[in-house]
Amino acid sequence: MAHRIDVELTSRTEDSTWTWRAAGARQPRGTLDADLVPAGAGVGSVLRAEVEITLDGTTVVALHPEKPRGEGRIAQRIEVTGPERRGPDVNVVLAGTARPRRDESSRPGRRAAGRRPDGDRAPRGRDSRTRSGSPPDERQGPSPGRRGAGSRADGNRAGGRRDGPRRSTPSSTFRNAALAALRPEQLPVAEQLLRGGIPAVRHAIEEQNARARADDRPEVTPGPLLAMAEELLPVVNLATWKDRAFAARAGGRDVPLRELRSIVAATSTVTLDAEATEMASALRAALDERVTALRNGWVERITSALDQGRVVDAVRASIRPPEPAARLSAELAVRLAEAAGQAMAADTPAADWLALLDVVVDSPVRRTVKPQGLPTGADEQLLAAARKASGYVPELARLMGIPIPPPPGPRRPVPARSVAGRRAS
Repeated sequence: MAHRIDVELTSRTEDSTWTWRAAGARQPRGTLDADLVPAGAGVGSVLRAEVEITLDGTTVVALHPEKPRGEGRIAQRIEVTGPERRGPDVNVVLAGTARPRRDESSRPGRRAAGRRPDGDRAPRGRDSRTRSGSPPDERQGPSPGRRGAGSRADGNRAGGRRDGPRRSTPSSTFRNAALAALRPEQLPVAEQLLRGGIPAVRHAIEEQNARARADDRPEVTPGPLLAMAEELLPVVNLATWKDRAFAARAGGRDVPLRELRSIVAATSTVTLDAEATEMASALRAALDERVTALRNGWVERITSALDQGRVVDAVRASIRPPEPAARLSAELAVRLAEAAGQAMAADTPAADWLALLDVVVDSPVRRTVKPQGLPTGADEQLLAAARKASGYVPELARLMGIPIPPPPGPRRPVPARSVAGRRAS
């Protein structure tokens, strides 16, 4: 079958043959008979050739005149008919420190008739967020650009994220009081300590000495400044901890549990005075109260599900304790394992049996669960899942009559989304 390609004549040999190559490339290349070359063609001419490609190579069977310049480009052009439209020009403006107010009337597609003069503009607040001419009660919902608490909550619910306590903003009361009590020569060192501790002080000294060397000025000696930083470090750390503790104590239950635990754990890194000791005791009591409430609620969910015969829900609840250190009591662990083993019986539907096996392998009682039997008429898919899970549930291997595989490595923690997806399914 012949193909058409563009070839370039590269030279003419003494035996009345021409050498050629593919136009713009090194391969393919070869020789052709001079009788095929049209009149007027020479070295460097680009011709349209019909070639046959075989296992022996590429053979030119016919040559056509040189391809005119621009041929084929006009035919490939797509012409769009219709009224000419011109979009807005693109302007690049470098914003300074003060952000200028945008003129809405200059933007295409915006109507400036409804804008108020600057003198008649309403004060910023809840009423200014409503549309002109409509009372606040007639709003259909929060504005997309609004960053209030209501819009944030609605966005979290729409995106599937949980609304939880948000990180509190530390105050600066105790840090300002600590800086006010220092001598003037101590203030620059204390400010660097607030920014990054001793490493920040060393970095500031190096930068100052580098500038001094560039300006032929005497350099400062790092020793006295670092000694001053070591002396001021406990004062600065205590003030920083007090600001965090004060904000956490004022936030109450709105403070995330992780942040509260971090503040309580940081008491071992600072030297507490009488006021800080009292704040640490209050925060530790609040932490213990919240952790105890979470543990009791976790145990209550598991117990309630077992009492109602919802074994899958009980095992699933045991997968995610309220904190990593939480453990089931011995009595509850034995009861949960026995309930799961009895639910995995021969008369259990295959789908329910697999669903229970899926949560058992992630539970803390998986090595003590003793399934009563395999579902009647179990297919190969169920048997494969049981063999795969026998490393986590050893009794499955005994039940199927296979050697007990070695215990697998530590499993990765189950994300909250995975548990929520299983619960939804």
